[in-house]
Amino acid sequence: MIINNHFIGMDIVDKLNRKLLKQDFIPRGKAAYQEELEMYKGIARGYAVMENAVAVLSDMRSDFSYIYYGGFARTLGLAGSVSAEQVDSIWEENILRLIHPDDLHEKYLQELRFLHWISRLPEKNRKDYYLSSRLRMRDDSGNYQPALHRMFYVPAPWDRGLWLALCLYNPLLTEFPEGCVVVHAVTGQVRRLEKCHAGSILTEREKQVLRLIDQGMMSKTIAEQLSISVNTVSRHRQEILKKLRVSNSIEACRVARELDLF
Repeated sequence: MIINNHFIGMDIVDKLNRKLLKQDFIPRGKAAYQEELEMYKGIARGYAVMENAVAVLSDMRSDFSYIYYGGFARTLGLAGSVSAEQVDSIWEENILRLIHPDDLHEKYLQELRFLHWISRLPEKNRKDYYLSSRLRMRDDSGNYQPALHRMFYVPAPWDRGLWLALCLYNPLLTEFPEGCVVVHAVTGQVRRLEKCHAGSILTEREKQVLRLIDQGMMSKTIAEQLSISVNTVSRHRQEILKKLRVSNSIEACRVARELDLF
């Protein structure tokens, strides 16, 4: 198992990329698509202006991000006044590099859990929740300062996918629990994404199969062990790869450990 935080983080980023960027978006007229996008770009810009936040709007449909630098950017040694930048990626690398490595790893992991959790909600309810976390971010003097990170997913209005992600970075002004919480934006109710939520990603049978794969067993041996057919084992294997958004069994076992599925 890879124990270096950088490589673990990159592995989780790969899983998020496969989940977010490979959604089956329904073709949408350019004018209607652009109109919706401009509305959300205006919202992101508004957070930067009114809250002095660093706001990042990521478009999973085009793998593109729009970054708006509010006053907090000066604390981080970034842009000096409210300004904008466009990057050819859904990852705001110049901002992510300022996050403490331990917090960045946890951020990636919780975002993967949140993504699986929110994807199972009825479509009409997805916009009501956001992920909130306490981070340590390096300021322009090289010291780590407490910061608040919030992430909202925006469902695509024309299909079932998650189209946009809005990430906000602000100074942490009040006490906030360690780690991440999911907030219901309408009621203010707070919940944690504990291991039980991650555990529901795979069925019990899929976990059984994956544990045996992790032990080095081949499909024929797994079939004999579980008294099922080899074809059934193959179907479970494919479903596991699909749900964990990985390309092979080695990656599946590694991600399962990260999500505490074993």
